[in-house]
Amino acid sequence: MVRSHHSIFCFLWSVLANQLGCDGKVMMEYIGATGVPVKFDSVPIDDGLDFHFLLGFAIDADPSGNPRDGVFSPYWESTLTPDSVASIKQKHPNVKVLASLSGWSLGPKVLRWRDPKDAETWISNAFSSLKSLAKTYHLDGIDIDYENFPKHGNSSFAYCIGELITLLKNQSVISTATVAPYHLTTGPYIELFNGYKDVIDYVNHQFYTDKFMTPKGYLEAFQLRASQFDKDKLLPSYEVDGRGIQGDAFFDSLNLLQENGFKIDGIMIFSADRSLSDGFHYERKSQEFLLNSTGV
Repeated sequence: MVRSHHSIFCFLWSVLANQLGCDGKVMMEYIGATGVPVKFDSVPIDDGLDFHFLLGFAIDADPSGNPRDGVFSPYWESTLTPDSVASIKQKHPNVKVLASLSGWSLGPKVLRWRDPKDAETWISNAFSSLKSLAKTYHLDGIDIDYENFPKHGNSSFAYCIGELITLLKNQSVISTATVAPYHLTTGPYIELFNGYKDVIDYVNHQFYTDKFMTPKGYLEAFQLRASQFDKDKLLPSYEVDGRGIQGDAFFDSLNLLQENGFKIDGIMIFSADRSLSDGFHYERKSQEFLLNSTGV
């Protein structure tokens, strides 16, 4: 088939846009954490955006929840295979796939950050296991989602995670790293961010845990987190059929954020598992918002 000059131009432009990062706008989507047999192909992906799937979860514990000193294994839904990762990335060059680390629980077992006896051993184990996982699953990065911490201060979390991300990036194992604090874990994540902000690409703060139900409340929460982290790396977030602001009020909140000087270049959604039953309404609308948003 002979392509017109216009078709060839559009094709080359789309390739160039992907290489340049799709104008810096990103859609984040957690997937595979709840036992729902969701597949990448089900999720609508607009090729005009960077689209990051966050696999939930890679966990440094055995199936009973016993810690393994930094040795991570995949516990996401079995439908999300290495072949399916390779396939979705081939179909959509704008897609990246990250392993999210830890999460809240493994079955009934609540997961916790446990300060290792030897931080360097934990970092070494984590690097080796995640390097292997990245190779097997064609991963582009990691998302940090530890959600329970020791009550005492002076945890080694910031050092261990910061050094791990730095090592993975320096060795070209990953290209992207994100963190996912919520309202009770901002302390450890602020320490991590302050020490290692240069290797952290996005902050996926779980705003739905702040439980504000109005756009004004969402704005106030975003202003607070923007003062604690880098506002240019902070993404607004939404939980499908869950906590916090719901429905179109979320998009009213995004408009209000822009009216108050915040440039919205990304959105995080939890999760594709829950959206499967409603046709991914919020993923579609979020991507439309980002594509139509001109910022401030």
